[in-house]
Order: sequence, then structure tokens, then C-alpha cells
Amino acid sequence: MFQTNHFAPTLRKLPTSSRFDSVPVISVTALAGVPGFVRAAFGDKLLRQANRAAMLDIEAIEDQDCFIPHLTMSAFVDSVARLTGEEYFGLMLAPHLTIASYGCWGEYVLGASTLGDAIQRAAATIGFHSRGDSLSLSVIGGQARLSYTSAAKGLGGYAQVACGAAGVVVNLCRSFLPARPPLRCVELDLPKPRRSGLFDDVFGCPVLFEKPTVTVCLDAAWLKAGRHLRDEPAFITVDDLARARVDCRKLTGLSDVLAEQIWSQVLAGKVSIESAARSLDTSVRTLQRELNREGTDFRTLANLVRSQRALELLRHSDASVTQISGLLGYSAPAHFARALRKATGLGPKEFRQLISLGS
Repeated sequence: MFQTNHFAPTLRKLPTSSRFDSVPVISVTALAGVPGFVRAAFGDKLLRQANRAAMLDIEAIEDQDCFIPHLTMSAFVDSVARLTGEEYFGLMLAPHLTIASYGCWGEYVLGASTLGDAIQRAAATIGFHSRGDSLSLSVIGGQARLSYTSAAKGLGGYAQVACGAAGVVVNLCRSFLPARPPLRCVELDLPKPRRSGLFDDVFGCPVLFEKPTVTVCLDAAWLKAGRHLRDEPAFITVDDLARARVDCRKLTGLSDVLAEQIWSQVLAGKVSIESAARSLDTSVRTLQRELNREGTDFRTLANLVRSQRALELLRHSDASVTQISGLLGYSAPAHFARALRKATGLGPKEFRQLISLGS
């Protein structure tokens, strides 16, 4: 349920056909650099408003290996587009988005020897980046078509997501190709805008609209091109990737998905059932009812996840118990100590004493 450096809460799993079983989620690294871009372009106030719309501080966790629902990502970029009046805010972002910013998954993909190998790596391991998205490659008549389908399609803000996804796919191609290679075209599953020429300028090739999916087309011969931007080989294997990040396709049931969402909230510094319910497009009451069906509740799950973070901070930092309590959102150190003891059998001071004896 968690990344390999997380512990897995013991929950009673019940058979369920809940609509939450396959909630699409994506690595928060898909938004890496976006909060800084928003601040630089539009100011702190607007960034805070976008965070409130997403009910999550994206900037606090953008470089972490954790997952957020597609709905949270879409809410964030949709809010920026609405507040700024930029109909295609995602087009502004596209030139600045890189697959290298996608954390360990991006490193693994870019560690391939050729563009074709990189695409195969990305398609085979997409679950380490997203559940619900897909990447495919087809070669017909000397033309290679690299297509990305996002689970955010149909959500508010999808136009921004589609432009951003196209920017990342183009960046992947150009990481292996000569500067400004002659891409045949970019296809977008968006209505044709009034100023379509702006898209051609940003992507450096013709852009076609009202297509089935986001697709980048190029000569198939380029699939054999080696990466020209790397100074030295990146030695990262799929096993390294699996140790660093969970394969989110293997999350089963609401409690698994919700634990990942709570983990992102813990890293951002604020845990909220209202935020969790919003991210899953449901009500607090429905969320509580579905968790009860799985034999748990939000408070139990949140305390288990916060306890995992607490153990990491107690073990690997010099922060005081009071500081850690506040960082994890507890109203008082005593409440933190009580929750940790309930989850692990040890209070914070006892845990540190045990670690000290073992060192």
C-alpha cells in the first residue's frame, strides 16, 4: 500500500465493488516546478488560491514520491486558468515541463540508450507514475506515433493537463533528438482554439486539434536516436524504481488509495478528511461509510500514516517531540504521543531511547 519505506497498516479487507477501487492517481511530480512558475508569473496570492482550490499545498510536496488523485491535479491547474483568465494556461507551462522532473521514474526512462527504448520503459512502468494514464507507440508507414491518454480527461482543467502532457512527451522526444528536430506534428484531443498558431509556435511543429488523444508524430527512424543531453550514464534499474516508489496500479480498495492521499497530506503538513473527500469527488459521509465497509475509519488510517512519518522524523532528525507534533498537525504533543503509542506500542521518547540503545 505504501512505498517500500512505509509500513502497511493492518486493515480488515472486505470484498467490495466500490467506485473507489480504481480511483485514478498520479505522482505529484507531474506538477514539479508548476507552483514556482505560478508564483513568478502571477504572484503568491494566486498560488495560495490555487492551493485552496486543490485543498493541498502542492509546492510543499512537489518533489516527493507520493501520489495525488487526478482530480486534485486538475483542480489546481483549472483554478490557475480561471483566476488568471488564461484559457490555455497549460500551453504557457508546456515549454517548461520536463520528464526529468518526474523523479525516479523520469530518471529510469531517461536512462534508456535510445528514444525507442525510453518509450518502451515509460509504457511498461507507467504504474510507477500514474494509475489511469497510458502511453503507447505505433509505427505505420515510417511514421512513429507516441500517444498519451490521461485519466483527467473529462475533468475541469483537462485542457491544461492535455497541453502539459504534450509538452512532456515532446520533451521526452527532444531529450534524444537534435535541437528542434522536425517533429511531424502534435495532435491534441481539444477543440480548435481561435489562436491555434500559438500552439504551433510553442511545440515547434504543426498542431492538429479534435484528435482522439494527445499524440506526438515523428519519423520512425528517430526511434534509434541516442540521448544527447546526458553527460554520463544514469544507472537506475526497474528494481531501484520499485524500491523507491509504489506501483499505484497495485493499490486495491479505498483504504489503499486514501492512505496514499493521507501520506501526501502529511508531507504537506495538514491532514483533513474534507480534503480527502474532495480529492475523491465524494462527500465526507460517503467516505466514512465506505471506509467502515473496509473495517476502518479515517482517524485510524490517518494516525497510522502519521505515525509512519513520525517514526522517520524521530529516527532521522533532531526535531523535538513538540516540533514533530506540530508538523504532523496534532493540537498537542500529548495527543501525538498517545496516537503513536496506539499505533506502534511506543511513545516518541521511548522510541528514541530504543534507537539510541541500538546505535
